[in-house]
Amino acid sequence: MDRAERALRKRQKKEERARRRASRQPSVLMQEFWNLPNILTLGRIFLIPVFVWLTYDADPLSSLLAAAVFAVASITDVVDGYLARRWNLITVVGKFMDPLADKLIAMAALVMMVRLGRISAWVVIVLLAREFIVSGLRTIAASEGMVIAAGQEGKWKTSLQLVGIISLCVHYEHIIDVGLYSAPVDFGKVGRLLVYLSGAFSVWSAVVYFRAFLSMLARRGSGADAQKA
Repeated sequence: MDRAERALRKRQKKEERARRRASRQPSVLMQEFWNLPNILTLGRIFLIPVFVWLTYDADPLSSLLAAAVFAVASITDVVDGYLARRWNLITVVGKFMDPLADKLIAMAALVMMVRLGRISAWVVIVLLAREFIVSGLRTIAASEGMVIAAGQEGKWKTSLQLVGIISLCVHYEHIIDVGLYSAPVDFGKVGRLLVYLSGAFSVWSAVVYFRAFLSMLARRGSGADAQKA
């Protein structure tokens, strides 16, 4: 077999492998994962180390950059949810990753704010405890075929918490100029106030979730008793 024939066979094998790869169907996991909303969610997770690194240097510039990173992560949370609903790209992977990314970056931010002395530890404990309680109730309810809808108080909690964390990240006093009026704003105090308010809404929403869960259990129990009768 001469050199030209060996080169021809090698090229044919290479082309055959390329055709097989092209005809191969992507795995179910890749089909679930590889879409823009999930990529944005994954990008939000990758921003967490950047955010933590910026909060180690508590100077005004690093604080502003950390606030900007957290704000970008918060915006992508809204965008990926909107795109997933608009393009009908709601996947099992997305349902798992989206709330996980939200909780991870919020937890990282709150822990770093405690480290910097910008917020009291007990508030963070309340906020994290609420997340564990509500997540546990949702898991139990889902396993029993029940759905607990999110209430307005939970949305207020999330909004106040996000804005409060951004303000805590900025922390320092800056001049805010709004047309004819300008005044110094202490972002640290504003952030603490908003996070304290979000803590109150967290407790309220946890109570509402727990009452809704007990109400569903009571209705289910009443239905079962009626069927037996």
